Amino acid sequence: MKTENIDNFEQCIKCTICTVYCPVVPVNPAYPGPKQAGPDGERLRIKNNYFFDEALKYCLNCKRCDVACPSGVRISDMIQEARINFSKKKPKLRDMMLASTDFMGTMATPFAPVVNAVLPLKPVKAVLDGVMGIDHRRQFPKYTGTKFETWFKKEAADRQAGFKRHIAYFHGCYVNYNYPQLGKDFVKVMNALGYGVNLIDKEKCCGVAMIVNGMADSAKKNARHNVNALSKAIPGNEKILTSSSTCVLTMRDEYPELLKVDNSAVRDSLALGTKFIFSLIDSGKVKLAFKKDYKARIAYHTPCHLEKLGWGVFSTSVLKMIPGVEFTLLDSNCCGISGTYGFKKENYDASQAIGAPLFEQISRINPDFVACDCETCKWQIEMSTGYTVKNPISILAEALDLEETAKLNNQ
Repeated sequence: MKTENIDNFEQCIKCTICTVYCPVVPVNPAYPGPKQAGPDGERLRIKNNYFFDEALKYCLNCKRCDVACPSGVRISDMIQEARINFSKKKPKLRDMMLASTDFMGTMATPFAPVVNAVLPLKPVKAVLDGVMGIDHRRQFPKYTGTKFETWFKKEAADRQAGFKRHIAYFHGCYVNYNYPQLGKDFVKVMNALGYGVNLIDKEKCCGVAMIVNGMADSAKKNARHNVNALSKAIPGNEKILTSSSTCVLTMRDEYPELLKVDNSAVRDSLALGTKFIFSLIDSGKVKLAFKKDYKARIAYHTPCHLEKLGWGVFSTSVLKMIPGVEFTLLDSNCCGISGTYGFKKENYDASQAIGAPLFEQISRINPDFVACDCETCKWQIEMSTGYTVKNPISILAEALDLEETAKLNNQ
């Protein structure tokens, strides 16, 4: 089967810089590296799929090879597309469970206290490790008993109509099933800036976990559904915002390039919340009033997918605007979890080894907390360092005098 990347891989100049920047190569000798897995392997695979190597499953899909490539070769897409087109391995029950975030979240929410109490138990972890292949050392994120969508409909939806300007919010699985507080903070901040928030009607998981777990058909279904839902959300809304770097990258770039789902009607409207907020501040459209007593030593970790988008500067710039913040930009390192990758028994040791330089730097700096725009990076850093990780949106919600900011923006 011929892939869509055929014209692109010929731009590879064999410099191997992608291999140098790959976080997997130094810790897992079974992985051939992005140059061999990508451009070199593609030249063979398009002639005969016999040359497909199942070791491509060890790719993190972190996109660091794409960022490093001086020739603009879409190496990570090439690797994932090869897996979609040529892999003979069917996803395991474990993979389907980890990737089906909407299903698992819906099942867990009504029993959240029980699920949260049972998952950390050693006997349960032993069963998950031995039977499912989910490493016993991995900590699971907690589920919420009340979904963000439920809170929004009860507590926030009615007052959004009172705003003259509106944005649409793709909240994602993490906010809905695990951490509604981030969604609440998002609504507070946007309202204080003079924007009403409209939720995407019946949104589904962006599909990134399905892509990397061999469930491309399911990912395409979600992509088509979401593009249709996002298209309906644009009228009356200036932008479609997310608070997750991975969600926005997947919907903007993976849908058309990897899943071959046309998102041209919505792509330019999609943005990360901090990017939109920075543009408002930079253009003078909104004003901020901060709490005078807010102080924090913050270390910011740029998620790999945000590096790929080139948008890390917006989150860091917004955080630096907060008086009383002592800001440190952490070195560019992958945390190692890459969504569901670090949950799998066969990947756990490599996942932790990849993140070790990041964990060590955080410990040396000893911040009050870490800032990051990615939920799975949050899980990895909190588990591996003990430091709290907050989304920049939540930090803004804490640092802003929301009432005074609302007055400044004519609310």
